[in-house]
Amino acid sequence: MTDRDGDPLENTQLQAQYNNHSQYQSDLFEQYKLYVASAEKVSDRRQTSNSFFVTLNSVLVSMVAYMNSGIEGNVSFAWLVALAGVIVSYMWFRIVKSYKGLNGGKFQLLIELEKKLPVNLYQCEWETLGRGEDSSKYLSFTKIESIVPWVFILLHSVSFFYSLSLSVN
Repeated sequence: MTDRDGDPLENTQLQAQYNNHSQYQSDLFEQYKLYVASAEKVSDRRQTSNSFFVTLNSVLVSMVAYMNSGIEGNVSFAWLVALAGVIVSYMWFRIVKSYKGLNGGKFQLLIELEKKLPVNLYQCEWETLGRGEDSSKYLSFTKIESIVPWVFILLHSVSFFYSLSLSVN
């Protein structure tokens, strides 16, 4: 339930039910800690996802290289594996963007919650880092992370056309 003035984190009816302000602050801090843990879990899932896609792409690149070596005569299907690599890498890129949005929303809510706490650590950190506008102070992990799927897309695309040329000949 939100306050009618528009602050989604302000619940005046709930505040009125508390007998004292310190209990309200204590419960608010517990909620804050739970939300920080939730944000950390999203970051952990994000890292696990990245590890999965790096491994999968490495396997696909290895498969195409092996198939194109001509040892087993599987050259005709190597282009299909390379095409799958392009699709997988693009899906990975979209997942990275999705995690960026989810994490961004969580950290924005944490910053809003901090306004009701004694110290605003996330806000101070964000200000210290130039609000992400100065790459000499802070380069977004998502920007770096987004490059890797595109490198694999390029690699798989080159492999696709090379494999296709081998299968036609």
